[in-house]
Amino acid sequence: MERVVLDNDIKYVDIKGNLFRSRAELSISKMLSFLGQNFEYDVVLKIKNDDIDDKYIEIIDCENDVNKFLRIRKEVPEIKIIAVGHSKYAGRVNELDSFFFFNSDYNQTGSIFIEDPSLAFDYAHILPLVEKCSILHGHTSTVMVEIIGEMKNNLVIDFGEAKRIIKETLNILDHKFFINAKYLQKEDDLYYHISFEGPRGFFSLQLPKMTTFLLPGEATVENLSTEIIKLLAPKMPSTVEALGIYVYEGVNKGAHIIAEIKKG
Repeated sequence: MERVVLDNDIKYVDIKGNLFRSRAELSISKMLSFLGQNFEYDVVLKIKNDDIDDKYIEIIDCENDVNKFLRIRKEVPEIKIIAVGHSKYAGRVNELDSFFFFNSDYNQTGSIFIEDPSLAFDYAHILPLVEKCSILHGHTSTVMVEIIGEMKNNLVIDFGEAKRIIKETLNILDHKFFINAKYLQKEDDLYYHISFEGPRGFFSLQLPKMTTFLLPGEATVENLSTEIIKLLAPKMPSTVEALGIYVYEGVNKGAHIIAEIKKG
């Protein structure tokens, strides 16, 4: 099989003339030579009469290397093999007898969550498509927010800053009446005029605009979770990649929505 050199301007060759694929492979060969260990490079696994005396090192430089290593461990569990590679693959291999070089410059993705009694909002809504909820009623909902993104200085985002942003967002929704925009019949400078036929009869409402929040769908807790993400996303640092929102409707029930953030 033809050798593949990762950097065409650099050839990783040891004193034996082995042409390696990466600097990591060359480094391991130098270490083995320094320790006086004889070794063969790029060999086929030798399994003779189920008695395996040789030891193997698999250099992990990509996902294919990880999959190869895991396949060997699964199909030939008695083999003596360790993995050596980059820290970003350590979680995939998860072997205590392997080791990985930690690169502090490698971009790590982390996740934090914030759940606090102060992260709550009161609201009213009507769900004309659900008989029990087709009359005007209200809730106090608490919110838990998960923030996922690239870590900078070992932080996804400062907890205090995240809490401030979440509270600002919930204040926009607090003490609002939520209703599907499709029930809007007309509006003027001050009011929305809403009407619909529901299981409990015909409703005709004149709602002040300053306390009403029109939604692109029914005013379910799932849809409220989505609206919170829409409001939160522009306020988040550019390193944040996704948001997860848990909105509790009363006790022991609610909705969870997670969404990727597209920057720009």
